[in-house]
Amino acid sequence: MQPSSETLNADDQPAQNTWLMRAGVLAMFLASGAIAVAGFSAVNPSVVPIKQLVESVTNITVDSQISNLGKDKLRLYRTDTSRSTDTPESMLSRLGVSDKTAADFMRSNTLVRESLLGKSARQLNAEVDDDNHLLKLTARWTTDKNDIFQRLVIELGEHGLSARRDTGELKTSVRLSGGLIQTSLFAATDDARIPDGIAVQLAEIFAGDIDFHRALRKGDRFTVTYESLEADGEPLKSGKVLTAEFVNKGKNHQAMWFQDSTGKPGGYYNLQGQSLRRTYLASPLAFSRVSSGFSMRFHPIFQTWRAHLGVDYAAVQGTPVRSVGLGTVESAGNMGGYGNAVVIKHNNGHTTVYAHLSKMLVRRGQSVSQGQTVGLVGATGWATGPHLHFEFRVNGVHKDPQQLARQSDSVPVPSYARDQFNRQAAEVTRQLASAAVTAAGNPH
Repeated sequence: MQPSSETLNADDQPAQNTWLMRAGVLAMFLASGAIAVAGFSAVNPSVVPIKQLVESVTNITVDSQISNLGKDKLRLYRTDTSRSTDTPESMLSRLGVSDKTAADFMRSNTLVRESLLGKSARQLNAEVDDDNHLLKLTARWTTDKNDIFQRLVIELGEHGLSARRDTGELKTSVRLSGGLIQTSLFAATDDARIPDGIAVQLAEIFAGDIDFHRALRKGDRFTVTYESLEADGEPLKSGKVLTAEFVNKGKNHQAMWFQDSTGKPGGYYNLQGQSLRRTYLASPLAFSRVSSGFSMRFHPIFQTWRAHLGVDYAAVQGTPVRSVGLGTVESAGNMGGYGNAVVIKHNNGHTTVYAHLSKMLVRRGQSVSQGQTVGLVGATGWATGPHLHFEFRVNGVHKDPQQLARQSDSVPVPSYARDQFNRQAAEVTRQLASAAVTAAGNPH
């Protein structure tokens, strides 16, 4: 018998190759495993350091946590403004305080009665616990001096409530704001949270160039930097406007406060150095609207067409009426159809008349300054309702008051202060450009 033998034909060659490849891979794996085991076994466990750490753990219960939280009392802070009609109860109620003891203390304490009760516009800050009992009440108000303020403090201590009054130093900071006119200047400044005092200054600064009664347009815009006087870090009152820009009907009006190094009274100037205070104000009222201009009109009482030789301003009864310029009171009394009227004589044969007043606040021969209140709006004489009739006469001839105001003289910066002014004006130009960019991004 022939010994058995196996032969591989061509068809079996791939299978042989596959088997050989697998055998090679297995050999490599076993070899590497041997190396790994050899490497691990080369480490001597006896030389590896072993440390044992023992920590004691205290189990904190929820009850203890709640007990600790209960030790911390809430303190609530509220602010408001005092009113002349306030009682202790009404004032505390607006501040979220429900505390009969505190109300009784305020009613009986002399300092509180003298300094707070019956006083208006005093800034109030209250600190209250979570039972709405008063912990501390602070009232702040300004004085005739621009550098100090008064402070009344009512505070709860170990022996009950006590009160003390002292003074503090007002700190001045500079604020930047701006707005967009939608309806009126006051509405825009309210939206921008600008104090009313700054809004009035803004109108007065540009009164010679902008007729705030008739010329404002929706889309007009303004920016302003002004002083804020702060008490204990809280704004207490506004100071003066430092720079301002008003774009009215596309025309840019700019202003800056300037006082030269000699210490003479300062004023507002445009950036070219011309004073913005003209000989005459554009209007005898700070804010109002023109109800009848300098023209022919149908008279509401006589029912005929007549020349209206002045300007009528619609305003509520009692609105302050101001002199448009420096002068002397020529007469103050009843003038028939004019009712109660004040006539002021100015320079160069100029005369102004303020008629239909409910009350006159000056007398004949008295000197008056520009902007001084001379009377209050009324409806005396031939008037169908409260308003001011205002006339401007030149040597006895009636002229349009609004045209004369805008054409009146303006005084430039003194020559000796021109270099100082130019340096300040250059800085203001940069500030106004920066303020315009800020206001454009946040018009309110």
